[in-house]
Amino acid sequence: MAATILVVEDEPAIQELISYGLRQAGHETFCAGDAEQAMKIVNDVLPDLVLLDWMLPGMSGIELAKILRRAPRTKNIPIIMLTARTEEFDKISGLEVGADDYITKPFSPRELAARIKAVLRRRSPESADDVVEINELRLDPVTHRVTVNDHEVILGPTEFRLLYFLMTHTERVHSRSQLLDGVWGDHVFVEDRTVDVHIRRLRKILEPVGKDGLVQTVRGTGYRLSVGRA
Repeated sequence: MAATILVVEDEPAIQELISYGLRQAGHETFCAGDAEQAMKIVNDVLPDLVLLDWMLPGMSGIELAKILRRAPRTKNIPIIMLTARTEEFDKISGLEVGADDYITKPFSPRELAARIKAVLRRRSPESADDVVEINELRLDPVTHRVTVNDHEVILGPTEFRLLYFLMTHTERVHSRSQLLDGVWGDHVFVEDRTVDVHIRRLRKILEPVGKDGLVQTVRGTGYRLSVGRA
C-alpha cells in the first residue's frame, strides 16, 4: 500500500537511506531534520504516517509525538519511533505517548517496510491492498482497475478514489465535508459542491454497467454506498 510518509531524522545519511528505501517501495516521502521543520510539513501535507527519531535537536521525538497526539487534526496519524535505545523502559515510554510501533537501530529496509505495512493496516484497514468487491463491482487498488463481470469500467483518478472510499465504508452516510476530508484530504481546500459534481460523474460512469444505484443520496445529509442496491 503506497503512503505519504514523513521521515523525521536529524542524521542526513540515515534520513536519505530511509527515504530512498521507502521510495523504492512505492511510497512518497518528505524529510525533516527537527521537530519545527516536521510540524511545518505536517501542516502542509498531513502525511499518512510519521517515522520519528527519538533523539532530535531541540524538541525530542517524544515531545513531538505528544504534540501530534494532542491536536485533533493529527491525533490519528500513525507514528513509528526510530531509536538506538533498546531498554524496555524506553520502548514503553515511546508507546505510552502514542507511538504505534518502535524500531531499534540498526534495522533492515525489509523490516521497516513490513512494520509500516502492519501499522497502516491496523490504523486504516481500508488502505490495504486487498481487492474490494460489492454486487459484482470489483475494485483493485493495486492495479487501479474497476470491473463488473470482467468488463472494465474506466474511472478518472478522483472518481476512483471516491468509489474506493465509498466501497470501503459501505452503508455509512457521509456528509460532503467528510467526503472531502476522506477523498481529497483535509489540507486541500475545495468547495462542497465539488463532491456533487464527482458523484454525478461516478454515477454516469457506472450507469452503463447497471451499478449507478449503489451510490445513494441521503437527502439533507450526504451520500452512501449501499450493498443492498444495484
